[in-house]
Amino acid sequence: SVLENEDPSELAHWAFWHAKNVIKGRWLEGEAVIATDASRASLYAKNIIKGRWPEGEAVIATNSGWAYHYANDIINGRWPEAEAVIATDSQWAYYYAQNVIKGRWPEAEDVIATDAIQAYQYARHVLNGPFEAGEAAIATNARTAYHYARDVIKGRWLTAETLIATNSQWAYEYA
Repeated sequence: SVLENEDPSELAHWAFWHAKNVIKGRWLEGEAVIATDASRASLYAKNIIKGRWPEGEAVIATNSGWAYHYANDIINGRWPEAEAVIATDSQWAYYYAQNVIKGRWPEAEDVIATDAIQAYQYARHVLNGPFEAGEAAIATNARTAYHYARDVIKGRWLTAETLIATNSQWAYEYA
């Protein structure tokens, strides 16, 4: 057929677009194609079905960002089947802990601890206190180290003072 050489994500895009803008609702004939792409499957569940869509969950659960959005926006709670994938990306793991779990997520802390910004955000907004596992990463970024000292430690952070001193703006703010 004409479509057999098409990129599957393009087909999913146009099938979703057709359901949303032409059919203006659920399009059963296009669902198999939509269910091949995590972003379109998640958007289809949110914008067309307006709820869980089991047929699309397997593909959605393969992408950390779309899995987070599906758990947060559609399930409105934890999605154990996708947590292993979400926990592979520091940003989405942090968002999942903050917005879905609404608390500490030990299973993802090793990944969150590798990213200075996400480690700081996790300490400040999830743990509401120091995140020792993330301090090595936080101490690689002068701005983030300053904010961690100010917002989390709420005082001097000797570990990062040498780094903070390398940036005039953050050294001034820190002093």
